[in-house]
Amino acid sequence: MTTADQKKKKTFRRVLDPVERSSEVLFGVIMVLTFTASFRVARANREEVREMLVGALGCNLAWGLIDGLMYLMACVSERGHNIAILKSIHRAGEPTKANQIIARALPPVVVRALPDGALDGMRENLRTLTEPPARPKLTAEDWRGAVGVFLLVFLSTLPIVLPFTLISDIKLATRVSDVIAITMLFLAGHAYGRYAGHTPWGWGVSMVAIGAVMVGLTTALGG
Repeated sequence: MTTADQKKKKTFRRVLDPVERSSEVLFGVIMVLTFTASFRVARANREEVREMLVGALGCNLAWGLIDGLMYLMACVSERGHNIAILKSIHRAGEPTKANQIIARALPPVVVRALPDGALDGMRENLRTLTEPPARPKLTAEDWRGAVGVFLLVFLSTLPIVLPFTLISDIKLATRVSDVIAITMLFLAGHAYGRYAGHTPWGWGVSMVAIGAVMVGLTTALGG
């Protein structure tokens, strides 16, 4: 596998992290459901259906752009934090102080599992690295990741609104849309539960319940 392929694979795993993916799908689905839940209150005609579709798609388009921007900000923040840690290690006068900096940057469970002398080896390896850049910079992989986040949020809208474009009976289209939304919420929760080591089915049901409560609160507050 080439270096480029390894970078693409790493970016793919990062963007499609089960926890992040479940969260993005949950937000996207809830955003659309706030439109469809309010929409069914009145006797709707095709013009109102069109307005609802434009509003739902436009809202998730904006939400996807915001999430993509937040992803880029997170990349810069994480990279800047890593640069600051590396600089601190380079400038640490005593080996013990440098080891403490490394230990604080690692998860506690990892530090406890390290064998004696592991931190010394890490310190020496890190000190052989060249001086880090003054500022963190975005890479092509970061931009691809942001596009992936945007598409994940925006495309989660389409299955829910699609019945309104294919089914002329608005009441039937609403019911089909609800089934699709519930299924997506369940699958997002199932994936999260499996990744977190919990009961997937339990988390799937919980995600449906959480989505229903959040949609109810958002609609009640005028969202």
